[in-house]
Amino acid sequence: MKKTSLSSTAAAAAAAGVPPKPTFAAPIPVKPPAPIPHVSASPSPATSRTPSTPAGVSPKPGGTGGQNQDDLARRVAEAKKRVAEAQTKLANKDNPYLSMASQPSKKNKQQPPAEPTQQGAGLKMAAHPLLLDTTPSAPQSKKDRYKPMQPKFASIKANARNAPTPPPPPPPVATPDTSNPYAAGSAKDTGFEGAPKERTGRSFRFNPKGKYMALGNQMRHDIQLEALKQRIAESARKAGLDGEMGVEKGLKRPPPPVAEWWDAALLPSSNYEDLTMGMENINIYTHDSPITIYIQHPIPIPGPDANKTEYKPLMLTTKERKKMRKRRRADALKDKNDRIRMGLLPPDPPKVRISNLMKVLTSDAIQDPTRVEARVRREVAMRKHNHEKMNAERKLTDEQRREKIENKKVEEEKRGIYGCVYKIKNLSDPSHQFKIRVNAEQLNLSGVCIFHSQFNVVYVEGAAKFIKQFKRLMLHRIAWTEAARARGSAEDVELENPDSDVEDDGNGEGTSASAAKAATKGATPGTGAEEDGNAATSLENNRCYLIWEGQVRDRSFSNFRGKACPTERDAKEVLGEKLRGYWDQAKNWRPEEEELF
Repeated sequence: MKKTSLSSTAAAAAAAGVPPKPTFAAPIPVKPPAPIPHVSASPSPATSRTPSTPAGVSPKPGGTGGQNQDDLARRVAEAKKRVAEAQTKLANKDNPYLSMASQPSKKNKQQPPAEPTQQGAGLKMAAHPLLLDTTPSAPQSKKDRYKPMQPKFASIKANARNAPTPPPPPPPVATPDTSNPYAAGSAKDTGFEGAPKERTGRSFRFNPKGKYMALGNQMRHDIQLEALKQRIAESARKAGLDGEMGVEKGLKRPPPPVAEWWDAALLPSSNYEDLTMGMENINIYTHDSPITIYIQHPIPIPGPDANKTEYKPLMLTTKERKKMRKRRRADALKDKNDRIRMGLLPPDPPKVRISNLMKVLTSDAIQDPTRVEARVRREVAMRKHNHEKMNAERKLTDEQRREKIENKKVEEEKRGIYGCVYKIKNLSDPSHQFKIRVNAEQLNLSGVCIFHSQFNVVYVEGAAKFIKQFKRLMLHRIAWTEAARARGSAEDVELENPDSDVEDDGNGEGTSASAAKAATKGATPGTGAEEDGNAATSLENNRCYLIWEGQVRDRSFSNFRGKACPTERDAKEVLGEKLRGYWDQAKNWRPEEEELF
């Protein structure tokens, strides 16, 4: 069929007188069949005018010969077109990138065949036959289809043959979460650092006999010991012997405040929950905000001069002070007389007395001595009245005097508040109680006096000056070994303060009242618990000791009062959470003479 097509085409061209066009062979593909020369599908004018019948085919007689020839030529052209498309696809099968470029577009479906490379000089020169790869190509798989193209050189090809076949790429694995440090230990061959390569076997580890029985016995023993401690502490707490048993309670810190003091002024309700409302609702940009645009410049205070030494005034004796006063008054009188002589001050009227009457009023006294004496006596009385009036005007009233004293006490407190703790063996004497209470009130001291069966504790707080005076009262002025003076009879007994601030001891009578009754009966007063006289205690060894003194931040009590506490628990509750340690300190304190033994 190929020969017939070529001969018919050549014959048709020769009959038309047109020289045949040179045809070029298509490039030899890697694995294509023999190329078929391209034949134009449209018949030339000579062919249409002088149709040629191919060999072996006789035209049919009649008028249908030309029509059959056209049909045959069209079929031949379609067959050649299909063969050319098949060859192109087969040639571009090895390189998918060339196949994409050789595919016809939608606008131009028919493309002319690629022009074969022509032999020539320069860039068109053909390569040497030895450089060409004449080895038959191996069948390609789908995996090798998209490999990059390699140049066809002998050395590169030899290296490519000797190169080992690369291992297949690992399957895609999800990236582990690096934020979890424990994820690497459980992964197996995940590809990241730290994963175990292979699992190692573990050997059996047998527990020794009786291991868990010993652990169980130890746990049961600890539980029983803890329950026993709880029962002992609870029973001691109920009996008020927690201090005597040596049970120390843990210090409990106060909970944190809802707002710090430096932030409370900025928060509307003094709570940090106000921050959830937003910054616009906080006292920062409001009119009453503590933060303003103004800058406070404090007044500079000059520092002390290191070179300047302040000397204390010289202490003078009584004789020296009188001499200085006499000189000062003489100088003031001399200055006044000078001013009178210069006419700056009017002269003082003469100070006439009965004794100098005749010297001052010589002529007047002689003419009418009775009238002059009466006038002089009136002047003396007037001068005395004016003097007493001026003194009365300068004198303070009772209310002003009390206010002045209170102001002095407040001024003393501004210098600092001090406190002190006293331990008294026996405080059953009512006179001792009265002196302690009255002096504490007069010195503006606050605190508490605790009455206990074993010992008594007095805690006072106030200004340093008044604490010093109260300290002298407790350690020197009060005679602790002397009882109250005997009363005339039981009917004549009067308490200093019937409404004593010492609370009842359970029988409806206060400690001071019971001690006073005991004193009136002639019995020696003992402690508050020994009111019935069965075990009276003398005051021979009664002493008062100063346990502690120092400066405190602020007052813990508003006034001074007494309190009878039968148990240590009640005494600690009276002292409060801050001062309850003073009770244990007073209890464990021993004087120096007792510590030696």
